[in-house]
Amino acid sequence: MNKAQLVDAVTQATGDRAHATLAVEAVLDAMVRAVVAGETVSVTGFGSLTPEMRPARTARNPQNGQPVELTARRVVRFRPGARFKQLVAGRRDMPDSGICIRKDPKTPKPARP
Repeated sequence: MNKAQLVDAVTQATGDRAHATLAVEAVLDAMVRAVVAGETVSVTGFGSLTPEMRPARTARNPQNGQPVELTARRVVRFRPGARFKQLVAGRRDMPDSGICIRKDPKTPKPARP
């Protein structure tokens, strides 16, 4: 799924393509800005984006085997949420409708006598 297809899916849920485009772009922009600022972005059920530092190291060029020096750099790490992993692995059934990463309702506590 690319960005245009994501906007189409949100348009089906909201009914207005202009608002769907604005919503998708605003959410993605907020996530990118937060990660660039060094913050972790966590979406319950979906996952988290975390900026990490990778230290400098010596790697090998796979074409000729020569060593290559890599500088230290910041990268983004995505860790999928538990619900997302369960859906992908087939350990949880995908709901026919509604939001698939929504948390299960809490079980009601028994009434006290």
